[in-house]
Amino acid sequence: MTTTIDDTARLRATADFVREHDTATLLPLLLPGLEGPELRALADHCRFAHAALLVFPPDDETLRAQLAACALDPDARLQPSVVVRGRLARRHHLDESALEVTIAHPAVPGPPPGSREDGEGLRTVEVFVLTVPPGSDLAHLAAHEREHQHEAHLAFEVRRPDALLLRGLCALLARHGAAPDGGGYTPHEDATVLYFTAPAGSTAGYRRIELHARGAHHAVLADHLREDSLREDSLKEDSLREDSDAHPAETLLRRLTGAWTTQALATSARMGLPDALDARSPTRLDALAPALGAHPRALATLLGYLAMAGVVTEHPDGYRLTETGTLLRADADGSMRPLALMYGGPFYRSFGALEHSVRTGEPAFDHLFGEHHFEHFARDPELADLFDRSMAASSRMFDPLPAHPAVTAARTVVDVAGGNGELLERLLAANPGLHGVLLERPHAVEAARRRLDAKGLGPRCSYVTGDFADVPADADLYLLSRVLHDWEDERCVEILRHLARAMPAHADLLVVERLLPEDGSPSLATAWDLHMLCNTGGRERRADHYARLLAEAGLRLLGHTPLPLEAAVLHVRRAEAG
Repeated sequence: MTTTIDDTARLRATADFVREHDTATLLPLLLPGLEGPELRALADHCRFAHAALLVFPPDDETLRAQLAACALDPDARLQPSVVVRGRLARRHHLDESALEVTIAHPAVPGPPPGSREDGEGLRTVEVFVLTVPPGSDLAHLAAHEREHQHEAHLAFEVRRPDALLLRGLCALLARHGAAPDGGGYTPHEDATVLYFTAPAGSTAGYRRIELHARGAHHAVLADHLREDSLREDSLKEDSLREDSDAHPAETLLRRLTGAWTTQALATSARMGLPDALDARSPTRLDALAPALGAHPRALATLLGYLAMAGVVTEHPDGYRLTETGTLLRADADGSMRPLALMYGGPFYRSFGALEHSVRTGEPAFDHLFGEHHFEHFARDPELADLFDRSMAASSRMFDPLPAHPAVTAARTVVDVAGGNGELLERLLAANPGLHGVLLERPHAVEAARRRLDAKGLGPRCSYVTGDFADVPADADLYLLSRVLHDWEDERCVEILRHLARAMPAHADLLVVERLLPEDGSPSLATAWDLHMLCNTGGRERRADHYARLLAEAGLRLLGHTPLPLEAAVLHVRRAEAG
């Protein structure tokens, strides 16, 4: 009951704040020293739109009661909140699929009639909702977020936004001490949000500011997130440096045991341990061991390690799967079990021969198995299927792509080396007028056909069996997702030339890859760069490196936009195209 009252009080206080403030008086409170022409300029281009908070009701009925108690619409429409879900996942080291965050915008009375902002739209309370039933593993997250109020912020709607105006507003906020603090594109609203941390002297009672701009402003968002990343990485490096100075042996020891975690996760997946556990009720060890054919004491040791890794929790009456651990179940939505089996299997073996790659520049996989991994997997249907499913396990990086302007404007899309059709499925499902073409190896084509037929998308898709020389011509859009990093530069240029020859002058090419940071800051791309060296002979690259390869193939990089899981989508056209 305490948490219900607490969230209701927070909702009421937020609604009262929205009713009582306007743009001109609020901006100087947020940005001390903002006055004169700069204040007028900011007020001219922005209006106070909402105050936001994150609540944690145990169920939908409680949320409705909380809203009604604060004179807010209990039937306000709930939609997925992509940006806050990602922020919570990163902050609490959880997978995004473990969090179902929604968002509602119940209205409150706006500016009084006759005021400058009268008629510009209702003000709202932006309510982020994460349902936390009693006994949920997320209770600690809810307690932390209530205490620290990370998602509470004040939002200003940007009037008639364009790239030049948004960059100018970002610079103005920075001059007055506001620091970039994340953001994203919300396809459900077709809106770009840019978050900032308010300066230390702010007296508004809120530590975060949001600029809310209608439309997709990908280039501005990418620059904003890059500034935020540079700031965060600097803070992390300082923290790690302090840790390392204080406990260098412990720091190194933790790094050296990373392989143990890989094998613990892979072993549990192979044994079916996550499938034998439940996320709601504990399972006793004496029931679990015989079901898995495991030695009881040895299984208890593994479970202890998995508990430390956040995959299971131990209770007096047994073990329970966490929401993170649920992703290792074979039947989980977005299951990462295939990835665990691949990283703990063939790729784990090749990493044991990493020294060979470093000394020779050749893939350790080829050295161990006597052939390139694509040929090796092609000769083993089960391994080939596991590889395709492991690629699909990282598919949440594709979440924003169905709303990309190049996708929504296309009539025909060709997914080159599109695997089992995961990306194509997403694009076709979100864009009913789109026709898809998949180019792949024979076994992958059959897997994709089964997948797309099962989703009712088969009539809108055709298939081409072949390699890069067989790219179909005359489409509006071409996709090349996580392909170029498998190859060295010469082969990449050859692949891109095949695409350039097939692409009409009006066509777009979207390339999905991880980009190496330009400043050497920590990045998943750096880890995958080592992985590609060891297993494929390929590499990750910086954006300017891809631009050079594209230019050599007669293509032009227009820009790139960040995606989840530290990926990016590069927007490309033929060099002579407008």
